[in-house]
Amino acid sequence: MKNRKFKLALVVLVLILAVMACSLPQIDLLDPLPSTGGQETEEVVTETEVAQEPTPEEQAPSFVIPDEVLLEDALIEIYNNVSRGVVSIQVFAQTGSGIGSGFVIDKEGHIVTNYHVVEQAGDIEVHFPSGLKVFGELVGEDLDSDLAVIRVDVDPDELYPLTLGDSSQLREGQSVIAIGNPYGLSGTMTTGIVSARGRTLESIRQTETGQFFSAGDLIQTDATINPGNSGGPLLNLNGEVIGINRAIQTSGTTITGSAVNSGIGFAVSSNILKLVLPALKAGETYGYPYLGLSALPSLSLTQAEFLGLSQANGAYVVEVVDGGPADQAGLRAGSEPTQIQGFFAGGDLIIGADDTEVLQFSEMLSYMMLNKKPGDDIVITVLRDGQEMEFTVTLGERPTIGQ
Repeated sequence: MKNRKFKLALVVLVLILAVMACSLPQIDLLDPLPSTGGQETEEVVTETEVAQEPTPEEQAPSFVIPDEVLLEDALIEIYNNVSRGVVSIQVFAQTGSGIGSGFVIDKEGHIVTNYHVVEQAGDIEVHFPSGLKVFGELVGEDLDSDLAVIRVDVDPDELYPLTLGDSSQLREGQSVIAIGNPYGLSGTMTTGIVSARGRTLESIRQTETGQFFSAGDLIQTDATINPGNSGGPLLNLNGEVIGINRAIQTSGTTITGSAVNSGIGFAVSSNILKLVLPALKAGETYGYPYLGLSALPSLSLTQAEFLGLSQANGAYVVEVVDGGPADQAGLRAGSEPTQIQGFFAGGDLIIGADDTEVLQFSEMLSYMMLNKKPGDDIVITVLRDGQEMEFTVTLGERPTIGQ
């Protein structure tokens, strides 16, 4: 037992040193233990045995990893503390039934999930880890972020609210945990890392022209999430919710037609949830800031050359809504034909929003969604005909169909 715990401590120590001591040589975790006669040995150096004295250059920072912080123990403790607040959701509608996940957000019985989990639901069942099953009431929905709030009437002792973390503090490579109800397997826990931040997806809400608004500030992760995980929490190693699992990118389906996980999943950031949650709990609509333009997600060098641009970094404007905030401020979309059909030159290349540099459209969208509200001014910096220009735009509110 002692050797097993020490092996685990060595593995954790190697992982921590690989992250914290960037100046040290890379350690290949696939290297076998020292061998004798061409075969692997089962012997392991014990804590009391003395190794050869390393040179000062080889010495790593001196610290001790107590048993309490071993990764295995940490994951077990997080699961025990957090899983009590994660629920399974079953919905029934005229078009059929579905499953999803959610989590308790307060002692008043409010539960967060994805809008697409409860969309057009007739009956909503909420199943708690304790075995309690109750009907839930949809009280608020946000098609832009794909979030919804359900309320259940249960004894407060049955409710274990989860803590919302600060998703702006996430870093690529940071460990994350998903807990949910994939394929109806309630209480399933998976782990992974933050692959990227600030991704965009189409929202569920359409514009009057039939296009979809963009949802911004999504977290990309390789934690395994599958159908049924939607609406469940993505957690950091403090057990805080830093995202709400929403979608996966897939290139195939199972024999039953379900999407196959490809290691690319997306979660709505906890900071977006913090913005919309008060409105959803009150049964109101959250108003997103509206710029009134469409831009390419990113540009290649070849595309920039066809457009006559001096650089490829930025958000190239392909459409400006007539009478919208960007139009009123004087921003310009491409209108001059190029060698590529449907690809028009002469538009503005957005390179900054207030004091934030814009390398691609997703960065501008995340900045605007997290820091602005309808009626606020935003200073947009563009390259136009090789010249840098600034436009002050008074943001509107995203319109809905019929407005």
